[in-house]
Amino acid sequence: MDLITLLPFIVLIGAMFLMTRSAKKKQAAAAQMRNDMQPGTGVRTIGGMYATVKEVHDDTVLLEVAPGVHAVYAKNAIGAVLDDAEYNRIVHGDDQELDADGTVVPDDASSLTGDADAEVAKIDLGKDDVADDAETEDATAKDVKDAKGEDKTDGDADSK
Repeated sequence: MDLITLLPFIVLIGAMFLMTRSAKKKQAAAAQMRNDMQPGTGVRTIGGMYATVKEVHDDTVLLEVAPGVHAVYAKNAIGAVLDDAEYNRIVHGDDQELDADGTVVPDDASSLTGDADAEVAKIDLGKDDVADDAETEDATAKDVKDAKGEDKTDGDADSK
């Protein structure tokens, strides 16, 4: 056989070997992480629930999902073991970065434009009352003509 005909098969087998090898490494790392769990650490389950480890057994883990509420989970259901700072930030909302920074973002942009009261006084968005009354009378007169059928031609809608 020729080497060129065997080359696609060799490449395919090599790719399969590399994919299974990386998958096995990921599985081994996840198993090691689950075996290293200690009581008191925070975890996230594969379903997205955050809890604290109370007891670790061979195939199961006792988790405290709320104060005084315990649940038994399979070790394979643990998606991640979190460090204390991340667990407290997610579950309790403790965020040291916000406390240390001290900057406050304003709710609106008026504090960024300088004198906001002077700008509001310059802007006049209202129409004249006389112009509004005239437009209302014109629209009413047109509606009355349409109802009577006046000003209709053969090309207009509603004509007979």
